[in-house]
Amino acid sequence: MARPRITLKLATSLDGKIALANGASEWITGEAARAAGRKLRAMHDAIAVGSNTARLDNPQLTTRIAGRPDPARIVFDSGAMLSPKSNLAQTAMDIPVLLFCQTGAENYASEIKALGVSVLPISSGSTGLNIEQALSILHRQNINSLLVEGGGKLAASFVKAGFVDDIHWFRAPIILGGDGRSGIADLGLETLGEARTYTRVSVTEVGADILEIYTRIEP
Repeated sequence: MARPRITLKLATSLDGKIALANGASEWITGEAARAAGRKLRAMHDAIAVGSNTARLDNPQLTTRIAGRPDPARIVFDSGAMLSPKSNLAQTAMDIPVLLFCQTGAENYASEIKALGVSVLPISSGSTGLNIEQALSILHRQNINSLLVEGGGKLAASFVKAGFVDDIHWFRAPIILGGDGRSGIADLGLETLGEARTYTRVSVTEVGADILEIYTRIEP
């Protein structure tokens, strides 16, 4: 299948958490890591987040780098529940926002459509929206590189489907514990042989944090 190259970006504690149990997450990594993350955005054609990240964090998903274009913003949102008041919806006329939802939900998205959000219905199954179908649509729209930024459920969907080519993992020197929210949600693995395998290609200090870059080992 022709699809964009996928990079998963993680910004976690040492134990792989992206937030406390109550959702608090600002900020786990330091400013240097966040600046490096914005540069990473500028290297991709599009950025993807899930519905919870869009709702709880209300991100802009821009590079905030002078002279660098902003990538398209992608939201995986089964019910097309993105708020018309969100930063993404409010800026859709200036920077493209594409929202993938389950078939039928687009009929209830008139407000965000009017603001310029492209609402794209796709099929869904027991594990959520059809990632493969979404990537095929993005490829046809000349999106050749996609940065998956959050949250844990969306990251798990891409990993489980076998579509994550590279991982950029920013790790902060703090521990949040088992009740924190994981950077990658449940994968439902029953044997170690089912696990996706990556090789580490670099380790870099970024302020007080560490950036590890991994690439997928082809089966």
